[in-house]
This record gives sequence, structure tokens and C-alpha cells, in this order.
Amino acid sequence: MISVVVVSHSRALADAAVALAAQMAPGPDGPRVEVAAGLDDGTLGTDAAAVAAAIQRGDEASGHEGVLVLMDLGSAVLSAELALELLGPEVAGRVRLSPAPLLEGLVVAVVSARSGRDLGEVAAEAAGGLGPKTAHLLPDDGAGPCPEEPSVAGPTTSPHRVDAVELEVRGPHGLHARPAARLVACAAEVAPQTIVRVRNLTSGRGPVDALSLSRVATLDARQGHLLLAEASGPRAREVLESLTELARDGFGDLPRSGAVAEAAAVVDTTGGGVAGSGLDAAVGPVLRLDARLDGHGIPAGSVAEERVRWREALREAGERLDQLAEQARRQLGDPAAEVFEAHATLLRDPELARDVSRRLVEGQSAATAWAETVEATAAWFDQLADPYQRERAHDVRAAGERVLRLIVGAPEPESLGEGILVVEELDPGLAISLDPRAVRGVITWHGGETGHGVLIAVSRGVPVLTGEEALRDVPAGTTVAFDGRSRTVEVDPGEEVLTAFEELLDHRRRERDLALETSATPVVTTDGVPLRVRANVSSLAMARLAAQMGAQGAGLVRTEAVFGHCLQAPSVDEQAQVYGEIAAALAPHPVAIRTWDVGGDKPLPFMPTVVEANPFLGTRGLRAFVHDPRLLLDQLEAICRVAAHAEVQVLFPMVTTRSDVDLALTLLREAATRAGGDGLPPLLEVGIMIEVPAAALNVSALTEGLDLVSIGSNDLSQYALAADRGNGDLAAWSDPLEPAVLRLVRATCEGVPAGMPVGLCGALAGEPGLAGLLAGLGVSQLSAVPAAVPLVKERLRAGSMAGFREIAERALDCPDAASVRALLGQHADARRRESVSARPAGGTAR
Repeated sequence: MISVVVVSHSRALADAAVALAAQMAPGPDGPRVEVAAGLDDGTLGTDAAAVAAAIQRGDEASGHEGVLVLMDLGSAVLSAELALELLGPEVAGRVRLSPAPLLEGLVVAVVSARSGRDLGEVAAEAAGGLGPKTAHLLPDDGAGPCPEEPSVAGPTTSPHRVDAVELEVRGPHGLHARPAARLVACAAEVAPQTIVRVRNLTSGRGPVDALSLSRVATLDARQGHLLLAEASGPRAREVLESLTELARDGFGDLPRSGAVAEAAAVVDTTGGGVAGSGLDAAVGPVLRLDARLDGHGIPAGSVAEERVRWREALREAGERLDQLAEQARRQLGDPAAEVFEAHATLLRDPELARDVSRRLVEGQSAATAWAETVEATAAWFDQLADPYQRERAHDVRAAGERVLRLIVGAPEPESLGEGILVVEELDPGLAISLDPRAVRGVITWHGGETGHGVLIAVSRGVPVLTGEEALRDVPAGTTVAFDGRSRTVEVDPGEEVLTAFEELLDHRRRERDLALETSATPVVTTDGVPLRVRANVSSLAMARLAAQMGAQGAGLVRTEAVFGHCLQAPSVDEQAQVYGEIAAALAPHPVAIRTWDVGGDKPLPFMPTVVEANPFLGTRGLRAFVHDPRLLLDQLEAICRVAAHAEVQVLFPMVTTRSDVDLALTLLREAATRAGGDGLPPLLEVGIMIEVPAAALNVSALTEGLDLVSIGSNDLSQYALAADRGNGDLAAWSDPLEPAVLRLVRATCEGVPAGMPVGLCGALAGEPGLAGLLAGLGVSQLSAVPAAVPLVKERLRAGSMAGFREIAERALDCPDAASVRALLGQHADARRRESVSARPAGGTAR
């Protein structure tokens, strides 16, 4: 239990205050209270040496759990500060000087400490010691409006009242975890001298402590709700002005000036220079995360021991979350970083701390107390009316489980050791926290290949195999080998199979090294046919990476991803700036900018979509702008501006009929006029995405008057096979190598006018082993993730177009996707044997 030291000019005053506190909290089990008051019994003043001695006694009596120092005025504060210098940093680090009023603060501190709360919690309670008095006197104060009728002009000030200000919730998702964390951080800047409480005037929830993320987030504050922030203390006006400014910015959820360009430029999924093998295959022991821990069944030590165990786990978890936030900011941008920052803020929540302290005093272990507190907090979110905010319960449980693992000694996700991680599903938080130098690969038994976590891991060079239900019960330590390209996996393989996998990995390492050395070389097949390998990009940083990898332009700029962090639509100027920078990064090669591909699994925060029974068959892509094309017109105007000085291609998604094409061209011509041109810009080429079977089979009619087409193989496979590409349970029905899908690719290539380039920008384009097959089907431009560009280029340079066409014809005659993969595997094995036989003795083939 912490101790309390009273520093006063008057010994009589200090003794009387201690006596009053003892009467208010009678009993022998209260905190140790030391007094350092007066120069002697009758002389007013304070002595730093006496204060230091009192703190020393209090520190020893508390078992080094902490000392709270309460002071009356003037030199008492100076004496206390000097006392800390006399004691040295070790003891001073366990001392808190409190600005609380001496009498009220002492009473509150004694009562609070008796309940087992730690130093920070007792200090916060003491600082609010005047709360009951101000709350009682506030209604009788006639100076200014009362809280029920707050001033809307800004903070009010009165020496006898709580200052208050109204705050409008402007963000589309309300006051969810990240904006709530920003509010808490603002309140924390003035704590504990100034206390801030918040209530939801619209729903009637609250008031709650503004330092408690869990309570603030459960105010259920939605867009349009009105909050009342109340502050008491010397910095009340300052913090309310800060909160007012924060609310104007949507608590950080609305972009400030220049934020669009910054968001577009910051995203970088290269792993900050730390990447995995990137070989699409891996061998190693299985790593498993334990099933969700519940914290029960763990015996408790003393209250002091359990509190130390809990606080140490909190500290370690907070430090790790800070590291992950910085890592996420480098690799994925600010929005991803703020997820981890919100988790760290949650761990500092005083409401959670008070609940855990109470449970510890009642005899629970640190694990049980923490687990039950976290689950109770998550349950509050589960009961909220807003579906988006209900999902924040996952954030609470994720942050809580990190601490619980530290309490019980279970490994954290990022410290599992070396091997292959087998998990139910790979979420983004786990994907960004994995050490790709240790985790050689990931196998999931749920989830699809296009989930956010999978894409993050793959972009960091970690091979991933999804939808392997059979591996869900494989014990940790079991050796597993898998090849993501052929989707083969071996559990506890024999020596012969292991040798074959090692040879495969060795071949791919040499192939990767050679590809990197020649990444800048254009692609020309051995029989003289030029091909182009471009990159899919979703940020300026990714465009720059693509240029470094030798990409011959961008085959797909995902604009809904570029601006996916913006909660308000970017202006024409902002879009033109970002598109221009992306084009400059890849010059002199062209960039293909896909217009807003909204709907299905691609929401745009600034464009509300209607709820549909079958969103993938609903108002997706171009269809979403038939009735209100304003957002699309702005985007097309920005594209036309850039095309005035750079080679740009515009791609319209989800085109099905000729009327879709006519609408797109009409809007494009209108946008070109708005951009100040006389007709379309001379450097602009116009194309459409081929994503539905109807478009593939009628491509000759659709492409009249166009310059190019691009096949979106992910959606084309999904619609042709009637299987959600994101559903791992449908993996058997959603293989894009099904001959039916390949025939649609061939139909597209044969149906376009002679000489029109056909690109392919889906996941197929990023698999080097498929590059020759796609070229043989007639695809002249492949667009892959930047990291895959060098290897895809190398595969195409190593073969002939005649050979590619032969493989394509054989694949079209196959009965199913498995047969196509077997055919390609045989071809790859033959190439690998040729490579091994060509390797110089004692050296590496180059």
C-alpha cells in the first residue's frame, strides 16, 4: 500500500488534517501518513531535509510502492521539490507531488489508498478532491449558463464553477477507439491538476472520466451527437480550447490541409528494409498461438506480488505497442499506427486500473483480475447500438490478451521463434507484428488469399498459404513444408521430400538474386517478342518502390486505396497532385489509373453505399455513379489535368455493357472540358476493366473507340466460378486456374481489335510461374505487386513466345485447375533441372 506525506507550514494544521482524515476513514489498515510541517512546534515554515526524511520513511513503509506528497502552499512546494533532489532519482521515481488541495486531497487519498489502488490512481483521485464541493455549489452559481444549458461560444470561466464546452461529433464512425484515444491524450496533457469529464448530451450517457478510454468510447457517441466536456482546475480553459479544436477536426478523423497528399505518400509495405524470403515456399517447425487465454485457474500470491506482476506486464505491453505503432507508421501509414496507439492508451485507462486494483484486493490473481476486467469492458462495447462501435470490443480484447500473455508467461505473437506460423486467420495486427526473419511462412485454416492480413504479410516477403483446414490441429514443433505457388503442403515430410523442398528453395533464391540483378532490363522473349511488366500501386511510396524494382509503369493505380484513409472526398487539386507525383515516379512509363472501384469489399469512407443483399452483384464500380456522377467527374478532371503533361491511362471498372462504355466516355469528355481542354488530352489513353464474363465474351463491341483493356483476374474468377474470392471455405471452387477462367482470358485477348494491348492486373500476374501461361494466352502486359516484378520479368525473358503458346494450349485442354497446376509444375521442374545442370561446380548459376 502506498504512503502519504503531508507538507505544511503549520504543524498544528497538518496534525488536524491527519486527524480529520483518520476519522473519515477509521480503522488500522489505512496507509502510512507522515508529517513534515513547521520549523518547530510553534514556528511556521517548511524544511526540505525534514520533508526528505518523511518521504524516506513513507517509502520504506510502503514497501517501495510509492509515496504521495500533499502540500499546502508557497515554499511547501519548493521544499518538496528540493527534498526529491536530496533523495536521489531512485527514491524520487517512486514519489508523486500532488497539486491537490491539502485537506480534501488527504481525505480522498487515505480512502483511495485503503482500497488498494496504486500511486497513479490515488494521485488522480486526490486531484479530484474538490469535485464534490464544486458539484454541490455549481447550481447556485449564477455567473453563466449551467451544464444543462452550456455556452456554445467556447469555454466559460468562473472561480466557483466547472468550465464547460459543447463538442460536436463529426466523424462518420463517431467517437470510436482512435478518436476517443485522441480525446484522452488531450485530457492527459493537463492531468492531474485539471480534471476533465465528458457526457453525451444526445444520448444522455455519462459523465465519464476523460482519462478513461474505455468509458469515453462507450459513450456511444455517433456522428451528429453533441458532447459536453467539463473541466475543473488551473488549465481548464486551455484543455477545453484544445478539445474544441480537436472536435472541429473530427477528433482526428477528418483530413486537415495537405493530409490527403501526406496519406498517399506515407504508405510503404516494404517492411522498412526487413523482409522475409519472398520465395513463396517455406520449411520449418509449426509455431502456434495458444487458444485464447481466460486467466482463470491461476493461484494468487500476495496483493503486492500480484500488483507488481500486473504493472510489469502493462509496462512491457505498452512499450511493445509503441514499437509496433512506429513500425506500422513506417510501413502502412498513420491510420494503422493509431490502432496500436489506441491499444496502448487503453492499457493506461484509470477505470480499468481501478477495477483491477479492486479485484486484487479481493484476492484474485493478476491474470484473473485483468482478464475479468477486460472482458467486462469489452462487454460494454458489445451492448452498443452502433455496429461499428460494437466491433471495437475486438480492440479491447486484443490489447487485453497481449497483457494477459505477459502475466502468465505465454509467448507474444511476435516472439514465437523461428518456423511456420499456423493460425485460424491472419489479421492485420498480427501480420504487421511478425518478424519476417524468424517466421518463414504462415498457414491459415480460414480466410482467403486477398484478406488484408495476407496481403500485408506477402508484401513483407512472408509466404502465406490459406484455407488449409487440415492443419488446424497439427501440434507445435511438427515439421511442415509448403509451396504457395503450387498450393502443396507436406506435414512431417520424409527425408526425400525435405531434400526436394530444399532444392526448390535453393533454386528460387538463385532465381530471385538473378532477377534483382537484371530488374531494369526490358522484357523480350528469346524469340524476340517484347512484353511489358508493370506494377499495381496504391500509394506514392509504392510507386517509387515499383520504379526501383524495374516496373515498366503502373498497370493499376488503386485510387480507392490511395485515398482510402480520407473521410472526406479529396478535391480535384489534391487528386491531381497525387496522381501527378505517382506518374512522375514511374516516368517515362505510363500509369493506368482505375477510377473509384467502390462497392462489394471496397468501401469508400466518403461515399456512402446502400445495403444490398448481394453487394458483389450490386452497385459496384462504374455502376455506383450512374445516378450521381459528381465524385467520378472530379476524379476524371484530375486525371485529365495530369494527362496534359504525363502519359496516363484511365481504366473504368465493372463494365458490363456497351451503355456502360458510352456513359464512361460521356463523363470523361465532360471532365476534359472542365479541365480546360479542347477534347481529350493527347497523352491520355482510355480503357476498361474486364472483370465479368459478359464483358470478356463481348469485348469486341465494348472496345470500339478505346485504347486498351485490363483483365481483373480476381473478380473475373469470382464471377465465372460463383465463389467469393475472400472466403477460404470456397478455395476448392475459386481457383483462377480453372480452364473456364483461362478461356475467358483467351476470349478477351482474341476479341480485342488487332494491336490493342491487353493487360492483366489480378493476383495471377504476380505469380512468376504463371507468367508464361498468361503471355501464351495473349496477355501483353502483366501488372504485379512491386516485389514480384523482377522475377516475373526474368521468367518471361527466359522463355519463348512459341513455348508459352504451347503451354497455354495444353492448359486449355486440361479438365480442371489441378491439372493445370500439375502441367505448370512439370514445366517448372524441367527448368529447375536445367538450371541445376548448368550450375558451375562449386559456384552458383547466374
